[in-house]
Amino acid sequence: MEHIEIMTPSMIEGMRASCELAADCLVHVGQHIRAGMTTEEINTLVHAYTIEHHAIPAPLDYKGFPKSVCTSPNEVVCHGIPGKYVLKNGDIVNVDVTMILPAKNGFFGDTSITFYVGEPSPEAKHVTEVARRSLELGIEQVRHGGRIGDIGAAISEYAHKMGCSVVREYVGHGIGRKFHMPPQVPHFGKRDTGTRLKAGMVFTIEPMINLGHYETELMADKWTVLTRDRSLSAQFEHTILVTRDGCDILTTRKEVVANSEDRDYADVGPRSCPAAYSARHPG
Repeated sequence: MEHIEIMTPSMIEGMRASCELAADCLVHVGQHIRAGMTTEEINTLVHAYTIEHHAIPAPLDYKGFPKSVCTSPNEVVCHGIPGKYVLKNGDIVNVDVTMILPAKNGFFGDTSITFYVGEPSPEAKHVTEVARRSLELGIEQVRHGGRIGDIGAAISEYAHKMGCSVVREYVGHGIGRKFHMPPQVPHFGKRDTGTRLKAGMVFTIEPMINLGHYETELMADKWTVLTRDRSLSAQFEHTILVTRDGCDILTTRKEVVANSEDRDYADVGPRSCPAAYSARHPG
């Protein structure tokens, strides 16, 4: 039986610091997203921000990954390698940030957002907003005594109702002083099945939602994952702490994220996007 770490209060505070920094970095990235920039420029932004804040970019050299962040535009599901690709009007791009803080023996904070570049197509809006709402619905299921399967069931039920599919090969995961730990958190499943959740567990929920079929294809670089049918894909991710009365989103952002949450059509929820939700629902 796999061992799932239950974090102590001091460990949770360490996780909170790294997660808050990763969340702040995504706010920073959102302020710079524009048509004409390359995904390499996003990498430069994230790397500089990470180093300036005395942290380490976790993806860099992780099992040979060559960059400091994952950038996944359009039909790229996840693990896209920053490079010469130039963002154009109508693109969507997921930016997946993971930071280690402190730099020595630190904790991993992991979070991602799908950004809009200029004005998206109706199809791009749809898959992105289904992914955003899917994360919100998954988070709603997290509580002491709940089950992992509840999370995936809530996500897949909604995504399928909206005419989208849920990627199966890549899932959420436990996280702490290691990048990937038990438990695995599938974004599909059946209610009241799977590992029972306990207060002190920390893991990511990161649904990857496809406009077409759920099948994926790994590219020759052994990192970049595409939709097999080349349909659009979108993803959002938070790092979550299970508590006695629900959960604590450790990667909560204090500000509205530009070029994503600020759009009138962004389906922001109170758990996954509290700043944006509060701005729309004052009082």
